[in-house]
Amino acid sequence: MLTVVLGLAGALVYGFADFLGGLASRRVRPVVVTAVAALVGIVPLLVGLAVVPSAFSGRAVLWGAVAGLAGGVAVLLLYTALAIGPMSVLSPLTAVFAACVPVLVAVSRGTTLSPLAGVMLVVAVVAVVLVASVRDGSGARVTVRGVVAAAVAGCGFGGIVLAYDMTPADSGVAPLLVARVLQVVVLGAAATVVLRRARRGRAVRPGGADRVTPSAPAAGSAAVAGSAAVTAGSAAVAGSAAVTAGSAAVVSGRTRWSGRFVGTVVACGVLDALANVFIQAGLHASGDPLTLPVMSVLNALYPIGTVVLAGVLLRERRTVLQSVGIVLAFTASVGLALV
Repeated sequence: MLTVVLGLAGALVYGFADFLGGLASRRVRPVVVTAVAALVGIVPLLVGLAVVPSAFSGRAVLWGAVAGLAGGVAVLLLYTALAIGPMSVLSPLTAVFAACVPVLVAVSRGTTLSPLAGVMLVVAVVAVVLVASVRDGSGARVTVRGVVAAAVAGCGFGGIVLAYDMTPADSGVAPLLVARVLQVVVLGAAATVVLRRARRGRAVRPGGADRVTPSAPAAGSAAVAGSAAVTAGSAAVAGSAAVTAGSAAVVSGRTRWSGRFVGTVVACGVLDALANVFIQAGLHASGDPLTLPVMSVLNALYPIGTVVLAGVLLRERRTVLQSVGIVLAFTASVGLALV
């Protein structure tokens, strides 16, 4: 029961972070928003390090680094996929791989699913597809490159859960902090490259604007990437990341980082870090072999939080499929809690 509660809490908080990241990405490039939010997420993790017993053992550092690398690569591949293909196809595909990869790994390790657990996991995966479904009016076509990028990105997101599951139960927030260090480095480097290219482009086209408009790929990539910014930075790279963040205000057009905008990015980073804490805690909440598959599938339900906030704050209407997906998600959660 505790595992299900923590899994759903983590998914909802991830979704809230994704929503805020999507809003911020309408003004600044998504990769920059993700990098800065990841850096901000260091603060709550450092607070957690001070109050929660955490051990930086060899396994904690190793698997934390694996989680950070998997998350960083997954984010970048997701950007690639959503830039070249339809979100309505590639976003659910990514979520399905993120949910199924840990389940398949758990089964390959010898985890036996009861009939009820198996049915509920299938229902949850269907819910993931429905909730992650989005309208796409871009006219983009499905390509092999886009499908492969989305699938590998989903595997990367699933790899984050697998890596956290491999950390020692007494590691606390140590692996989360290690993962965040590596991911901030990866995303910070990617953001720096993007900003330098934008600067060169503006030099070639004097007076040209480089401001990001609220296009579906931009906002969508940040929304799904919020879950990928799962693990990200450390105070060790705070200096370079802060320079990157500062450069964003200059290079990303005439957009100014107002107090409200900064608050949105900060909230995104804090919520993202908190979601990771829920996931890590849920994975080690019990010794039940079903913990890994249950947490992986529930974690993939993060679009619920995004859809709910979009409806409340932006008055966006849910599609019928998304509403059905939310109902199925909670049905599956109740069923898994009873297993």
